[in-house]
Amino acid sequence: MKLSVITINYNNAADLTKTLHSVFEQTWTDFEYIVIDGGSTDGSLEVIRQNEGKLAYWVSEPDAGIYNAMNKGIRVAEGDYLLMLNAGDSLCNNTVLEQVFSLNTYNEDILAGDVYRAVNGKIFDKSCFPDTLTFGFLRSGTLSHQAAFIKKRLHNVVGMYDEHLNYSSDWKFFILAICKYNASYRHLPFFISICDATGLTSIPENFHAMNQEIEQILNQDFAAFVPDYVKFDSWQQKTLKHKISLAWPFAKKSIKKLIKRYQ
Repeated sequence: MKLSVITINYNNAADLTKTLHSVFEQTWTDFEYIVIDGGSTDGSLEVIRQNEGKLAYWVSEPDAGIYNAMNKGIRVAEGDYLLMLNAGDSLCNNTVLEQVFSLNTYNEDILAGDVYRAVNGKIFDKSCFPDTLTFGFLRSGTLSHQAAFIKKRLHNVVGMYDEHLNYSSDWKFFILAICKYNASYRHLPFFISICDATGLTSIPENFHAMNQEIEQILNQDFAAFVPDYVKFDSWQQKTLKHKISLAWPFAKKSIKKLIKRYQ
């Protein structure tokens, strides 16, 4: 089986329904669908039971947080690739999985497409990812797990999601996979999913704690890289400012000429 789609949910019946439908409507069907529910009490269990004939596996029981739930899904998954599409997220159209898998055979450890971001169903932003991943990119950014197809066997190398972290475990997985374990990567130059931007990592009140986790991970796993990266980044910024200061007088003259021309 090529793919396992995994959805985690807790007391989010309406958004769970939306996510389920976006998966069930796919024209390409060589995948299994797994739902990990955290013991919801809001009607989510009824939604799951109404659709259990289309699910390869589901469970509803208390968990120890988002990453614990994601790891539960990974452990029972049987697909070559895994896609984490949590309650509230949706695939951006009903042919996107066909576009990824039906005519293509991949060997890369990570396939990552682009993602829209939405609040209350309204798209307000998008993220398009680079064709090549570097430490510099991953130091200050990451891939979106809602649009990343990860080989299950990569977790045997990198490990599962770190359940001691509250916000940054998926970021940790990606930076370790690429920069420490040299995982192979392919960018898919089209949109895969619409990400619900009301999750924990999208809430401004959580940014400080999330950044603290990131700094902790960098100091733990990339202590030899960070000082040089900081110096190089500072040098680049100074160089850019210097180039701008040299170019500005010439640009200023050109702007004045244009203004006079059109007055």
